[in-house]
Amino acid sequence: MHSNHLPTSSAHAPLAIKRALTFDQTPALSTSARFFLTAPIFAFLAAILLLWYGPQTLASRWTPITLAITHLLTLGCLSMAMIGALLQILPVVIGITLPSEQLSATVIHTTLTLGTLLLTAALAWSHPALFKIALFFLVSGFIWLLAACTSGFWRAQGSGSTASVSAVRLALAALAVTIILGAILGSSFAWPSALMLPVEQLANLHVLWGLGGWVALLVIGVAYQVIPMFQVTELYPHYLHRGLSKTLFTLLVIWSLIYALDAVSPGSTHVWQGIPSVFILIASILFSVTTIFLLAKRKRPRPDATTLFWATAMASLPCSAVLWFIQSSSPDKPYSLTTGVLFIIGFAYSVISGMLYKIIPFLVWYHLRANSKEPMRALPSVQQLLPDSIAKKQFWLHFISLLLTLSATIMPSELTRTAACTLCASSCWLWINLFRALRQYWLRQEPRLQPPPVSVHHKTDP
Repeated sequence: MHSNHLPTSSAHAPLAIKRALTFDQTPALSTSARFFLTAPIFAFLAAILLLWYGPQTLASRWTPITLAITHLLTLGCLSMAMIGALLQILPVVIGITLPSEQLSATVIHTTLTLGTLLLTAALAWSHPALFKIALFFLVSGFIWLLAACTSGFWRAQGSGSTASVSAVRLALAALAVTIILGAILGSSFAWPSALMLPVEQLANLHVLWGLGGWVALLVIGVAYQVIPMFQVTELYPHYLHRGLSKTLFTLLVIWSLIYALDAVSPGSTHVWQGIPSVFILIASILFSVTTIFLLAKRKRPRPDATTLFWATAMASLPCSAVLWFIQSSSPDKPYSLTTGVLFIIGFAYSVISGMLYKIIPFLVWYHLRANSKEPMRALPSVQQLLPDSIAKKQFWLHFISLLLTLSATIMPSELTRTAACTLCASSCWLWINLFRALRQYWLRQEPRLQPPPVSVHHKTDP
């Protein structure tokens, strides 16, 4: 069976929504599933490195192994999950299909996976040749992604929700800036004698556009859809829905220009950085408070695991914004590692985990309904595919790992390896839960991929 619209409410519907989503152009399950399954693996690898190297990883944000772990979490875990969500959202929510969808997914996933692993090795071992190879794969993969998305937007002008389209476009623009800055930084390590660049200033801009632009803007754009749809809440207020993404992007541009001018002429414009920083802080708090208010007023009385993940994320975002504001105003304050943990693990990884617990079982449920020849009553429900009781247990382990990792940035010698063990276990458990849900689809598809059994009858003499 094929369904063009997600049902709003029925005995068999897994959720109720505020708006109809078209599934005519829904991609194959494997398109986004490969990204979703890869994301926790990179978080697991980051935890292994944290466990292996111990407290020295939290001595400074600039140590080689700290940079390697950071890129495993941001480039490997966060971007993988976000690209998977993007490939799913563009056709379903906005009505945009990417050219050669399966080929694009395969190339992007392969190049970014190899590039991230190579970059991790290059940062850990400071090897120029590895930087060159990593740059080739990463730049190639991201250029393919941006080109495919640009082509999709060009062919589908005027489709979809205006606010969602705007948020995604701005997130992709921020990603382009992040890639350019990252490529410049990588080149300075690949050809260290040829390029003499202000590494620290470029790195700060790279972080700002990667986390504050690409990650935050896409999360905001996704939240406009998934919070009302999966959490059964009211829609975001009109003023926030229409203006937040554009305002935040503009503030990032202004902050970057002021920061660049201050780098050229130290001290000349530093006082002006506080103005866009204040408004970025206000925007973060406004989005977080609004989301928490919507979650508190949700129509389902009992919070599920995804609600808990989103609540954790919305508590972490303004806290990280406050620390970033203090750090940018007083660079001597040693808050950068704590800020990074709050944003990467507390905010972004929590959002991703919560979304995966809704998106994966729903996609499996939808594709089983659309493709399976079994009767509807024989198919598992969304709750049966991934029970909320299991997801909640993994959430509490994630929450403990967040608290321990935050504490480890203050007491690294005492808590680093304990935090690494809990983050390792949490990421592994998340992967297992997602894999088990996807396995239900693969197992039910196996009989259709195999030829029917052939019965051979031999005649016997009477």
